[in-house]
Amino acid sequence: MVGEADGRAVALAPAGGAIEYVGRCHPRLVPVAPARDKRGMRWPSLGRTMMDLVLPPRCPSCGGVVAAPDRFCTGCWSALRFIGPPWCDGCNVPLDHDAGDAVRCDACLAHPPVLAGVRAAVAYGPVSRTVALKLKYGGRMGLATTAATLMRRHLPDDATLLVPVPLHRWRMWSRGYNQAALMARALGRLADLPDDPHAIVRHRPTRSLRDVARADRRRVLAGAFRATPARVRGRRIVLVDDVYTSGATAAGCVDALLAAEAASVTVLAWARVLDDGVAD
Repeated sequence: MVGEADGRAVALAPAGGAIEYVGRCHPRLVPVAPARDKRGMRWPSLGRTMMDLVLPPRCPSCGGVVAAPDRFCTGCWSALRFIGPPWCDGCNVPLDHDAGDAVRCDACLAHPPVLAGVRAAVAYGPVSRTVALKLKYGGRMGLATTAATLMRRHLPDDATLLVPVPLHRWRMWSRGYNQAALMARALGRLADLPDDPHAIVRHRPTRSLRDVARADRRRVLAGAFRATPARVRGRRIVLVDDVYTSGATAAGCVDALLAAEAASVTVLAWARVLDDGVAD
């Protein structure tokens, strides 16, 4: 697979010879030429070309034909709002202007967060929402890698373990997979970090938060999560999720992980809701 960066295709060849999409250009990533056999033929390239003729690659959001797998079309790429500094030093909410280092928003000043930050690749919007829904409900599990490649730039330098937000076993049985676990596994491959889908469990089923008022969400999730101390003790954890909305689910997980003696917890999501009027 190939990525897109400033109009150029960028590829990374991991162990095993597969080509994985890496998203925006990174200084350490360079184009990798396809392998040749003894007669100089590019078999991976030929196979990819034949596959693209039969099943042309599609934009992860709108489904339009694009030049390479996992590449967004120009319109959808332009519609993504990438999140980055300047942001609050406590919760990483974007700020209107750069006020210097260690600046905190009013909410963090009033109630200092116990977590180490809330990072996300993009803001929640039409394109990021479509990708999240296709991954979560549409069985498009390959989109976990698409999301992870854009989330990777926000991984803390001192991270030692990736932990996905868990599903209750009943929901896991009905859906068949945990989209957060797929993203954590993809991030682990890209960043060479271990992931542990069993470090924290959702031992009590909870109702969907879609129609629950934000003020009531933490009450609904109180005591729903339990972490295993032997798996997280002393680890600098990145809690991986698809969408960060009110923070209620993340807060429940963070409380459980810190109670199990994790050294720190940073939340990392594909998309973050920045408009209070937007629901899950």
